[in-house]
Amino acid sequence: MPKILLVEDEKILREILKDYFLNDGYEVMEASDGIAGLELFQQHEINLIILDIMLPGMDGWSVCRRIRKTSDVPIIMLTARVDEDDTLLGFELGADDYVTKPYSPAVLLARAKRLLDSRARTNKTTNTNDTLIINGITIHFPSRSITVDGEQVSLTHTEFEILAYLMQNQGIVISREQLIMKIWGYAYAGDDRTLNTHIRNLRTKLGNKAQYITTVVRTGYKFVDSL
Repeated sequence: MPKILLVEDEKILREILKDYFLNDGYEVMEASDGIAGLELFQQHEINLIILDIMLPGMDGWSVCRRIRKTSDVPIIMLTARVDEDDTLLGFELGADDYVTKPYSPAVLLARAKRLLDSRARTNKTTNTNDTLIINGITIHFPSRSITVDGEQVSLTHTEFEILAYLMQNQGIVISREQLIMKIWGYAYAGDDRTLNTHIRNLRTKLGNKAQYITTVVRTGYKFVDSL
């Protein structure tokens, strides 16, 4: 049973979301402030976090930043703010999805299920050795770990999914629409800048190996085996 950590200071909203996830078969842990949420994450094995930004004690951005130092657990951020730069900041800190209030709890549940399902599909890779190695980049699917020339690299859930999808389709041009469909599904409501931010973050973490993720102008991206 997947375990959801819900960090939201509005009690009524928290209870509504909790009921939606419980009714769909999830286990839910809840916190009303950032510090308590971070403590619960550190004490339990969490499969997905729903994290409000405007929290007492420690805001959602700070919680996300702390979690990303040690974990790639999927994170959906909630906010009443509509500033695009705030949204992009959330992605730069490692959020996997971003939902603006007011929103439908059913839509939020669908987005959470999409993230969890994509993770489960990647873990069930058909690669016979459970490992994919190209150009010094190694993906070990069971542990969802990435190494670059033997050095461990920490990726968020979404960055891992993007890299795995591109490498599994080495040499094939993947359109932006295909990437969005693969990672977020049809319900995704983001824009090009959101995908750009995830790709930019991924390239930064890959260092000189980022050159193997090539941009195909007006189309999408391709992972190449040589330059």
